[in-house]
Amino acid sequence: MDSRESTEGEPTQSDPLEALSRAFSDQLLACLDECARGRKGLFSSTALDDEAVWPEAERLRELALALPDVFAQQGERNALCDEFLDLCSMHGEYHPGERKLAREFLARIERGEVGTPTEPEFKPW
Repeated sequence: MDSRESTEGEPTQSDPLEALSRAFSDQLLACLDECARGRKGLFSSTALDDEAVWPEAERLRELALALPDVFAQQGERNALCDEFLDLCSMHGEYHPGERKLAREFLARIERGEVGTPTEPEFKPW
């Protein structure tokens, strides 16, 4: 029996990767909700002044940067974290804005589409 399973075959609360995933997911959803309502600074703090720094968003980005290494040590990945980091790396004139990104990301999470391609695969033939 796997050490992460109870006697009935269900995962226990002691799985550290599951606990990390749950903590990240809970914090991300809370921050996405605030961002979708207009708070700035979730995906990047570069355009904010010192008074507008969002501490929870800063901690979330720091956690998101550390999680891929933690999961990779166990041969796993966290699709939610990967997608969040991708969104954090968006810059330039075609950036849709944080509020729109947050709403679209929340909608993808609710539809269970996280971890799937956001655009159809390009086929040159």
